[in-house]
Amino acid sequence: MANLYIIATPIGNLKDVTLRILEVLKEVDLILGEDTRVTRKLLTHYNIRTPILSYHQHSKLNKINYILELLKQEKNLALVSDSGTPGISDPGNELISRIVANPQLNNVKIIPIPGPTALIAAASVSGIPMDKFLFLGFPPTKRKRKKFFTKIMNSDYPVIFYESPYRILKTLQELNGFSQNLKIIVCRELTKKFETVYRGKIEEVIKEINPKGEFVVIVDNRV
Repeated sequence: MANLYIIATPIGNLKDVTLRILEVLKEVDLILGEDTRVTRKLLTHYNIRTPILSYHQHSKLNKINYILELLKQEKNLALVSDSGTPGISDPGNELISRIVANPQLNNVKIIPIPGPTALIAAASVSGIPMDKFLFLGFPPTKRKRKKFFTKIMNSDYPVIFYESPYRILKTLQELNGFSQNLKIIVCRELTKKFETVYRGKIEEVIKEINPKGEFVVIVDNRV
């Protein structure tokens, strides 16, 4: 029997890692990393010498087939993304779906190793009820943006989404076009040195925000 561990890794601060995560990363035969340079920083920090293989959303079919062959050989693998939990706006789902659909891999056990994820970290400091919420990942970069923002405005629950430093201002300005009285929470660089949480009307946040870093945005129409 082979194991594929789906492992959450720190979203910024390398200390945000569990003992179980470190134990598994040391014991597996191979680590599948979205960007091996990023993964290697974590491994080096904890003196882990397990080999790494690049695997990401653009990996070619022969790479995927090679990984599946390793599992057939009963090799234990760990899948990590650059940060956070694989499969949450990160690669991972396709590999898992191929394993589940392949009758030759019925003996593969897929094991989640929980840990950091940016959306939950942001929700925990939001200050609003989060017993129910809608997570939408990243907004479309070009087409269907209006549909994306309309879905946010029509939601009965708080909406959480991610945004990059290259589009954060554009996205907030577009959202402001739907409602200037909208109150939002924007978390920047969570767990990192320049971690900042902005709260208030969207126009106020746009004026204050430093557009550098990775962002989690929370919108609650009920506020």
